[in-house]
Amino acid sequence: MSVALNHTIIWCSDRHRSADFFAAMYGLPEPQDLFHFRVVKLANGVSLDFADHREGPVSPQHYAMLVSEDEFTALYGRILTRGIAHWADPARTRPGEFNHNDGGRGVYFEDPDGHFLEALTVPYGGVADA
Repeated sequence: MSVALNHTIIWCSDRHRSADFFAAMYGLPEPQDLFHFRVVKLANGVSLDFADHREGPVSPQHYAMLVSEDEFTALYGRILTRGIAHWADPARTRPGEFNHNDGGRGVYFEDPDGHFLEALTVPYGGVADA
C-alpha cells in the first residue's frame, strides 16, 4: 500500500504559540513558517501545519505521537517542570500519572488551545519497533 499521511492542519488561536509549544514539548526542531502555516516536521516525513483559526472557537482534537522511551522521559520531565496538567487516560480519571499500556508508557496533556496531545512508547495493541 502506498497511501501515507503527508500533513494535517491543526487549527489554533495563535499558530506561533501552538506550534512552538508542540515542538518544545516533544523535543522537535523549531517550527518553520510556510505561507500562513507554522510547520512542525515529524520523524516519519509527516508535517503538522498550524494555522490561525479565524472564526469562532477552536474545536479541540486529539493528536497521538509515538515516541521512544528516552523521548518519553524527556517529554514527561518537561510536563512536570512546566506544571502542565496531565493524565494517564483519555477520560482524565487518573490525573498526574502516566500509563503502562501494552508494556510501554503513555501520557495525555493539553496544548494552549485545548487540543488533547498524547505521547506513547508502544502502539496500542502492538509492539514497539526494534
